[in-house]
Amino acid sequence: MNDNRRSTSRTLTIIALLVIFTVGACAAGQNVQEVTDGLGFWWGLWHGIILPITFIVSLFADTVSIYDVNNNGNWYDFGFVLGLALFSGPAMALRGRG
Repeated sequence: MNDNRRSTSRTLTIIALLVIFTVGACAAGQNVQEVTDGLGFWWGLWHGIILPITFIVSLFADTVSIYDVNNNGNWYDFGFVLGLALFSGPAMALRGRG
């Protein structure tokens, strides 16, 4: 039974890594010239969700940043924090299980 748990754990780890890399592939920012009003809530939410991947990419690429400065203010910030909470909340909950 212990081998079955290891196999399940490895499978879940592989699936989680695939999901993380797939989400990380979406980390490209918008063209600033196309966004006249700044990025709003939904972009903030998305950027908060992909923050862990974007942070890692930003360590190696000078053109990638974790926070888009061309935003519309409080709604972008709210979405960003909410997106980060949506990602980190389940990750922290699963971390406690073992």
